[in-house]
Amino acid sequence: MSQPKSLFATLRSDLPASIVVSLVALPLCLGVALASGAPLFSGLIAGIVGGIVVGSLSKSPLSVSGPAAGLTVIVFSAIERLPTFEAFLLAVVIAGVMQLAFAFTRAGLLSEFVPSSVITGMLAAIGIILILKQLPHALGYDGSYEGTFDFLQSDGYNTFSAIWYSLNNSFLWGAMLIAIISLAFLFWWDGARPKTGPLRFLPGPLIVVLIGIFGNMLLGGVIPSLRIQPTHMVQVPVAQDFSAFLSFFRFPDFTAISNPTVWTVAVTLAIVASLESLLSVKAVDEIDPRRRTTDKNWELLAQGGGNIVSGMIGGIPVTSVIVRSSANVEAKAESKMSTIMHGLWLLLSVLLIPTVLNLIPLSSLAAVLIATGYKLAKPKLFMERFKQGWTQFIPFVVTVGAILFTDLLIGIMIGLTVGFIFVIARNFRPAITFACDETGTDCIIRARRNLYFIHKYELQKAFARVPDDCALLIDLSSTNYVDLDNVDIINAFIKGADYRNISVRLRADIAEKVSPRINAQSAGVSFA
Repeated sequence: MSQPKSLFATLRSDLPASIVVSLVALPLCLGVALASGAPLFSGLIAGIVGGIVVGSLSKSPLSVSGPAAGLTVIVFSAIERLPTFEAFLLAVVIAGVMQLAFAFTRAGLLSEFVPSSVITGMLAAIGIILILKQLPHALGYDGSYEGTFDFLQSDGYNTFSAIWYSLNNSFLWGAMLIAIISLAFLFWWDGARPKTGPLRFLPGPLIVVLIGIFGNMLLGGVIPSLRIQPTHMVQVPVAQDFSAFLSFFRFPDFTAISNPTVWTVAVTLAIVASLESLLSVKAVDEIDPRRRTTDKNWELLAQGGGNIVSGMIGGIPVTSVIVRSSANVEAKAESKMSTIMHGLWLLLSVLLIPTVLNLIPLSSLAAVLIATGYKLAKPKLFMERFKQGWTQFIPFVVTVGAILFTDLLIGIMIGLTVGFIFVIARNFRPAITFACDETGTDCIIRARRNLYFIHKYELQKAFARVPDDCALLIDLSSTNYVDLDNVDIINAFIKGADYRNISVRLRADIAEKVSPRINAQSAGVSFA
């Protein structure tokens, strides 16, 4: 058996991937903080903690954590309801402790019951939303914050009307020009990137950022009217010195621990953040080229640790975020070193070069996210689900539509509901077969899968068809579990079999599973 690679053995892949993820994460951290009504720097703190702390604790090789759009409404409401921002930070810390409790009670196993059609539907929906939400930014309209997944936006428009408005009222030729060039380069680079040599490690999004910065400078010199203004650029808080930088950090107010609202907010954050993280990690496992599986309980522990640290130093809540994670996968990351390093790049860039970051046009970053969205929602994915049949395609499409026209969490809940309906429907298909020979002397009742209480009527119906004076084989060899209600039905039939001159046999391999509950031998039943 080959020895597992150390984290540093994959640096050639993880280093460029981490740069890509940090470029994607930067505007999302600021956008989520702005939409949450929190200080902008608190979003950056959450992104840094999500990379360094959660990345170090997590066992997921590709998941990337940070502030999530799915929590913005909850966070905004909580900040409004609580007396101070510091009291909100205390709620974040308590939520992290609760997530640790979820981990120790193995609540992470719940994610394994989510149908794959819902997971892939979530990924496709996020891809489509990325494209639709970033088009206005690519055209120069920044009325909605970066990272939103809500259909109804805070600026009064929805996902589609914002695109129309940007085309008619807020169109910037300079922004569009940079976005088109950036997109063309990204799709060209995907196919033209050298397979050997140092250039193969050069991340396309980094070149796109440089195209945006220097392209805007060129526009300012050649066609000043097309130059992109600072309002359409990244806006990182700039500290004049290190002491001013330290002043950006805030600390929880532990005197608010007796405030019941703090506990209500903490419970809400813990549940929603855990759900979003589990679904995101599950989705990342689906798109991992090596199909590695993440320990979901350990992931809850990592997320809890991250929220404790984030709350302690002034950050908003963190979760595993599918946008950054999918960018990490597309950038060919191999291990969690990419996640950790992306947090380091965020920290160093905010500390050392905030003025340079503020030269990046949002249209450049919009191009990166549009390209990421296309890779998540390729037409091929829809065709693959369609070929798998309606039981897979309908939950998939419903999940996509629900997320697109509501928001991420509500859409997932709708998708889960439809998915579970199909799962239940599949379990109501005939699980038991009955057959007899032409003379009616040899019969068989076979269970094709595990028997639960919903199969009681079907089993009783099969036993009712057994004629008198026959030999019956009860074949439970395809089952690993037989519900106690069904065991009672089998026992009742066995007890009455002698009165009808019916000899009963059970498959020998199933005897060990059910014989403690089916008293076959005392009833004169043989084992096949």
